[in-house]
Amino acid sequence: MYSPQRKDFVSLTLGDQYSRSYTNGKHRRQSCWRKWKQLSRLQRSLILFLLAFLFICGILSYPSLTEQWRGLSDRSLKEDWVEMDNGGLRPIPPGLVPKIPPGVVPGFQDIPPEVMPEIQRPSIPLLPKPPAMRKPPSKRGPPVLQKRGNVSDWQVKDGEEEIVKRDEDGGKEAKTVISWRGAMIEAEQGTELQSTAHGKEGTVADAEKAASLKPVTVKAVDRVEAVREAFRHAWKGYKAFAWGHDELKPISKTHGEWFGLGLTLIDALDTMWILGLKDEFAEARKWVETELSFSKNVDVNLFESTIRILGGLLSTYHLTGDTLFLDKAKDIGFRLMPAFKTPSKIPYSDVNIGKGTAHPPRWTTDSTVAEVTSIQLEFRELSRLTQDPQYQNAVEEVTRQVHRLEGKRDGLVPMFINTNSGKFTRRGAFTLGARADSYYEYLLKQWLQGGKKETELLEDYLQAIEGVRKNLLRQTSPSKLTFVGELSNGHLNPKMDHLVCFLPGTLALGAHNGLPADHMDLALQLMETCHQMYAQMETGLSPEIAHFNLQSSNGRDIDVKPADRHNLLRPETVESLFYMYRFTKDSKYRDWGWDILQSFNKYTRECSCLFKHHGLSWFH
Repeated sequence: MYSPQRKDFVSLTLGDQYSRSYTNGKHRRQSCWRKWKQLSRLQRSLILFLLAFLFICGILSYPSLTEQWRGLSDRSLKEDWVEMDNGGLRPIPPGLVPKIPPGVVPGFQDIPPEVMPEIQRPSIPLLPKPPAMRKPPSKRGPPVLQKRGNVSDWQVKDGEEEIVKRDEDGGKEAKTVISWRGAMIEAEQGTELQSTAHGKEGTVADAEKAASLKPVTVKAVDRVEAVREAFRHAWKGYKAFAWGHDELKPISKTHGEWFGLGLTLIDALDTMWILGLKDEFAEARKWVETELSFSKNVDVNLFESTIRILGGLLSTYHLTGDTLFLDKAKDIGFRLMPAFKTPSKIPYSDVNIGKGTAHPPRWTTDSTVAEVTSIQLEFRELSRLTQDPQYQNAVEEVTRQVHRLEGKRDGLVPMFINTNSGKFTRRGAFTLGARADSYYEYLLKQWLQGGKKETELLEDYLQAIEGVRKNLLRQTSPSKLTFVGELSNGHLNPKMDHLVCFLPGTLALGAHNGLPADHMDLALQLMETCHQMYAQMETGLSPEIAHFNLQSSNGRDIDVKPADRHNLLRPETVESLFYMYRFTKDSKYRDWGWDILQSFNKYTRECSCLFKHHGLSWFH
């Protein structure tokens, strides 16, 4: 029987054996060294050469050895558990490894029955041999997107939740699967290995039969909670190192400023509310109430301030009904109005919100078309809420002028417009990427915002989509991916910014609201392309710019230039995936969004900042 004296004896015995083995080994090493010294230099060189040769051969034969070992490891559990003899006891099956109490030194016959009851049973049901793992088919794209259900440690710890209900009658476990938006959509039944009649345990055949009928249950990943966790991670870094500042610099753990107005905090307000992060929201609201002031002698960009500050405050007001945010929106909206005091009524790009002055960029008198035509939604809504028409009048004057301007090509607009003359400049270049992208998006959204009554907006939008089909649409080789290129002086450049991935969602939104059905067909094609811009990259993250191959010589559809090999956490693709899933109910779109989130967490988690407010919340 086990006793403390036996424990001491075992310890002393092991120590004595170690001392003797150490002394004997020392003598053997000295003897070997003397023999080595007695060899000639030629003999020693030959021996060293043979040893090096054998080492190299061993490395070269490593793959074949691992295959043999893998084959040995695939032996059935029946062979492993039954044929091995260990003093009459079977080896412990996986999952039944006992916990030895502290102070117990296990021996062959001294383990108390209460410590390892599973071994004392007369018979153990043997599990069937698991099916051999097959090598997955070769796929393009990073491994993280090829393996469904492959989650990282943080997701296993924080992003997986399941609700288990115990069936009182059958003793079965019912697992409630949580859907994309958190709703409980189905309950999967899981059964345990049942005993046979008369209370006897099943045989190997019974176990194999039961296993073949047993449904496989996989722990569900709570995607909503995973999104919350990703936000919390980014918010924690912002709060610790950049609280109240415009942006976090996560590598240096410092902050940066665009305008010194807490852009990240304001941008994230509506996202926190949608995600249900009420504590974080309350803390941010207090900062807005007590610290946010627009009485600063600082130049701000009209477009960026509108979409981030004015848009963030208005959307938060709509979600919460809290007039604090509407009051702040009125303040910043009024301070941005000097931008429209130009000879042409086309606004300047920069405004000093403290002095009430505005000016174009230092290097030009031009503004980008996207900037002056992508502020309309926010200013129109501010007029509606305040009953003050000045905001709507200012932005609608810009829309009317752009509608009448010459220099378009089949509804497509150049990228620049002069604030003095009010005319397009640098004509001949047409793109749906940077400097022009959101002009097309806001045409449709203004039309919807106004109750589908402003026909000029709809006409410009429909004409532009036909212009895209006629001038910019092409397909790649070899996979026939549809993409939107750029036109420069009549020459097509097969280059597509990530920004263009707003278009699938916009087309789907239009088709959903009664526009031609072939808009949805084009949306489906472009959504696949935007997905491939992620899936075909090693990290699963899209580059800022992709170049598509019309006649591929390397077997790839997409090439990325060194200067474009970065990702700016842009929301366009995720927004389009949101629309596509909502309108088609095809779960692949939310799966693609989930893959993107996983890739961001895998490759940018240490340095991730907050998503734009119209990115993360829409993914959720």
